[in-house]
Amino acid sequence: MPKPFQLPDFYMPYPARLNPHLEYARVHSKAWARQFSMIEGSGVWDEDDFDRHDYALLCAYTHPDCDAEELALVTDWYAWVFFFDDHFLEVYKKPRDMVGARAYLDRLPAFMPVGDLAAMPEPTNAVEAGLADLWLRTVPAKSQAWRRRFAESNRHLLEESLWELANITEDRVSDPVDYIEMRRKVGGAPWSAHLVEHANGVEVPDRVAASRPLRVLKDTFADAVHLRNDLFSYQREVEQEGENSNCVLVLERFLGCDPQTAADHTNQLLTSRLHQFEQTALTELAPLFAEHGVGPAEALQVGLYVKGLQDWQAGGHEWHLRSSRYMNDASDAAADGATSTPASLPGPLGLGTSAARILASVAKTMPARLKRLSHPAYEQVGPTPIPAFDAQAELRLSPHLAVARRHAVDWSRQIGYFDGVWDEKHLVGADFALCAAGIHPDASLEELDLATAWLVWGTYADDYYPAVFGATNDRAGARLCNERLSTLMSDTPPTPASALERGLADLWRRSTTGASPAAREALRRGTQAMIDSWLWELDNNAVRRIPDPIDYVEMRRDTFGSDLTMALSRISHGSVPPEVLRSRPVTALEHAAADWSCLLNDLYSYQKEIQFEGDVHNGVLVLQDFFDCDRDRAVQILSALMTARLDTFRHAADVEIPALADTMRLSSATRTALELHVQELRDWMAAILNWHEKTGRYPEAEQHRRRVARLGRPARGSLGGDAASMPRRPYAAS
Repeated sequence: MPKPFQLPDFYMPYPARLNPHLEYARVHSKAWARQFSMIEGSGVWDEDDFDRHDYALLCAYTHPDCDAEELALVTDWYAWVFFFDDHFLEVYKKPRDMVGARAYLDRLPAFMPVGDLAAMPEPTNAVEAGLADLWLRTVPAKSQAWRRRFAESNRHLLEESLWELANITEDRVSDPVDYIEMRRKVGGAPWSAHLVEHANGVEVPDRVAASRPLRVLKDTFADAVHLRNDLFSYQREVEQEGENSNCVLVLERFLGCDPQTAADHTNQLLTSRLHQFEQTALTELAPLFAEHGVGPAEALQVGLYVKGLQDWQAGGHEWHLRSSRYMNDASDAAADGATSTPASLPGPLGLGTSAARILASVAKTMPARLKRLSHPAYEQVGPTPIPAFDAQAELRLSPHLAVARRHAVDWSRQIGYFDGVWDEKHLVGADFALCAAGIHPDASLEELDLATAWLVWGTYADDYYPAVFGATNDRAGARLCNERLSTLMSDTPPTPASALERGLADLWRRSTTGASPAAREALRRGTQAMIDSWLWELDNNAVRRIPDPIDYVEMRRDTFGSDLTMALSRISHGSVPPEVLRSRPVTALEHAAADWSCLLNDLYSYQKEIQFEGDVHNGVLVLQDFFDCDRDRAVQILSALMTARLDTFRHAADVEIPALADTMRLSSATRTALELHVQELRDWMAAILNWHEKTGRYPEAEQHRRRVARLGRPARGSLGGDAASMPRRPYAAS
């Protein structure tokens, strides 16, 4: 069969090694799979299929240092997960049996109890029986915290198979952002990361497991594993099996390009994710350990975990080069009766030779890495062409807008925001009350004042950090400032010592009086995520590093304050159950709305950020860097991504959420609250579009005016920083 594209040159900076217990695992795993009827009688595999796939070889490559029994256990897990995938394809995907698939998947979590291991029903099929056996053999050696994390990854791996099935049924290909996020769950690599802990006899300390550095390490590991698999499996999945969950296909449709171009871009994204993995491991772990008091013994556990993830990347790549399951020269040779060693890939091949390909791999990707770290500051870019956009809903404005505008100026003067970071003219021209009046068209005057004040504080704070801390690269001062802001959201807040602190203290008191503990915690988390994301921006700006595209999109939600906005809306109507808010359709809805709004802001703020602030955090610039294109082409791609994210929003709102309500049998009151939440997001996007079209925050003339005003008007920060000490970079992104 002719190949749809030539496999690209992969970036692989780690040598692959082979576990010496390979043959033991091969014999054991075949006996285990036969014991649970995964080979004969399953209608999915026969013995020849099992031998050709060679899951023991995969595990021997990806877990080179564990003993024989551990390798056998891990191999059984992989045999089970691939059997589940192929079984689900045959029994539910091909017949498009959504009802049967839902009932089948609903039973599987019962075979993963975190506490009482005896609390399992009787298995009724090979998948259930295999899972029950593996769970009982795996979790006794691990803590309750690890069990919870592993069970969650298992649930995502199993349950999100419905997302793939729904897309096949609807003949729908995801947009690139939704695809990457969902592929992590359904592709299983986070599940693999937990098994790396088990195989290496380590555990990531629970108190840092959810931190940004550990989350990014797991996500970049997962993305790289899945993108590599998409390249090797495109022919089998897309051309032979009719699957549409493949990044090459996603980029083909999104960019309107041929498979080879899409494959090259997929490989480019894979390389970028591995670079991000390395960047995070080298620069973010040590500060994390210091912040959370992670001692040498625990730090060693994390280090062995990171090494295990690297081993997996290298071993997984070697296995893909050899497995008959995928498109590679090895499978072609095997079909002709030749050896299973690929013959036409560049560089030396065979066991022990992967290290020889490392130098060429690193050298080939070094120019892109250096380019990402060398963007010139204050590039003259001129005004940005703005494409036309459709609003998601008819714009409605609060009748209290005029009064809220006056109150916003009075409140800002009282708090002390006209200190050189801002002046009154900029606040009036920015017109945050206009944005709030569209987001909350039915709010009372008191509610509108509060919503406007949050927008004022968040934007002032976003400008304050680079002006005060970025001016002198005072990242320690910024972290101390964050600690102070965090304590203002506690039960025993300190006395505010600056305009920045006074504003948050006032907003926190007004927003949380009478709120439930859950609503208060959600608001605290949303605010904390936003202020922590500003530290990420300071770190990148300090080394002039343009963010990785996926890291940028995901962190942009935080820098934009998306979670904060969602939390504020839920304080007023908390009738949607948490399990509904955490569901995939609602999460997809919220992420799509946030991304559309963030990317819209990037278009309007591009000249302000790139030319006047010397910033590196802008979606247009990120796309320029990734696709090596000019600004106008990057604007076109960004506009297309906005359209794709809007389509995802509409699909979630019109198709997935009604189906979710039926599946979960939600009450009429909950359905009404959920419909209200969807409408609020529509109002949010319409209001943000209207505000960007009319605000005076972004035009070139305002940037020149503010620069001149700042040169003669120093401002003192809360920690003594001089905001005027950086005249060419007076305020922050967005």
